[in-house]
Amino acid sequence: MKNVLIFGGTGFLGRSLADHLAERGMHITLIGRTAPLSCPHIFVKWDAKHLGDWMDHLAEADVVINLAGRSVNCIKTVAHKAEIIDSRVETTQLIGSALRQMDHRVALWLQMSTAHIYGDSEQELFTESSSTGCGFAPDVGRAWESAFDASLPAGIRGVILRTSFVIGKDGGALPQMALLVKLGLGGRVGSGKQGISWIHLHDFNRLMHEMILDVSFDGIYIVSAPQPVSQREFMRALRSAMGVRLGLPAAAWMASMGAKYLFRTDPELVLLGRYVVSERLQSAGFHFMYRSIDEALRNIFSHR
Repeated sequence: MKNVLIFGGTGFLGRSLADHLAERGMHITLIGRTAPLSCPHIFVKWDAKHLGDWMDHLAEADVVINLAGRSVNCIKTVAHKAEIIDSRVETTQLIGSALRQMDHRVALWLQMSTAHIYGDSEQELFTESSSTGCGFAPDVGRAWESAFDASLPAGIRGVILRTSFVIGKDGGALPQMALLVKLGLGGRVGSGKQGISWIHLHDFNRLMHEMILDVSFDGIYIVSAPQPVSQREFMRALRSAMGVRLGLPAAAWMASMGAKYLFRTDPELVLLGRYVVSERLQSAGFHFMYRSIDEALRNIFSHR
């Protein structure tokens, strides 16, 4: 049995990953700001700013998984931008500080990052060897990863997860997109050519489990299915999986207004995108259960 600590573990990804790992015999402790309403795992509260009682659990851990960070699903005010960066950098530095103070040494630190680090393009396909991009999202990714590199103690295997859009039925952005489809608005947005790189939640969990067990995983990985699609193609597949024939398109200005004033979020989340594929996961031989967006969405919506 491996003892696994998941920081930021009470959100959509953390809860699902915790259940997946526990079903495979691992002992899970969730570290978070707010206790979940119901949770079969140990929960320990922290403020994500100070050392505290949660270090007692870290002293018994074999694996640390850091998912902590403020949601980017918001309007990017100056204050929100600072919170997004600080919540990622400071929590990473805090975990590193705690690890360096312990005689006990964990074996592995899995560190969340973002595929947004490559920026946005309607044509280019990005891999681990591609240069990072320009703009706020790439700046966040670089600051996050730099904090990890500086915080990772010697002797601990470190893996950075440049994660794309994780799709699942119980959280993330997919339920909002499904609502638009139900309202007849699930069509092309803007040019429709913006890339949506994605990974099924089950494949995300399987990959984390494999990375824990296989010590050959080390360094930076793009965490995304091998077949990214355009926004137009993603919405077509989503409509098909939901049994909805038509979806009205939205011009860029319409999407921008709707995102800002209806959903209170950043229009760039729907108007920009990127195509990413992991060469390193392919070389490692990781098998995706859901390689195409059609089979992934059919699986998700057949279980509703």
